[in-house]
Amino acid sequence: MKKLEVEKIIVEKDQYTAIMQEEIDKELAKTLQAGGRMLVDSDGLAFVYILEDESSFYYVAFSQATWPQLHEVLSQSASLTLRLNNDITIELVSIVEELSFLTENIEGNSNYGEEMEKAVQEFFN
Repeated sequence: MKKLEVEKIIVEKDQYTAIMQEEIDKELAKTLQAGGRMLVDSDGLAFVYILEDESSFYYVAFSQATWPQLHEVLSQSASLTLRLNNDITIELVSIVEELSFLTENIEGNSNYGEEMEKAVQEFFN
């Protein structure tokens, strides 16, 4: 399992693209697939999208700095792609459904921790 950090989300021609702090090797990038599911990192105050290849999982972390754009993606039911490197992007399938489920589930749910619950309510309500 490798954790990848999203630095920012940009909008170009009505297309949202997540830019990571570091690029993925081109050969590895060719093997990655969208997992179609998300988790919550309550300690790191982040949403985590899962990528996978034949043998591993890769966690793509969306920290609070990216939440305003994630909120736009959610409210517009827009697609979001992830730039793996200069040549390869991947669509993060089911991100709207997953993010919607998580934000609704976190609201009023202390299992995610008070800090995470408060942060999600601030950005997504």
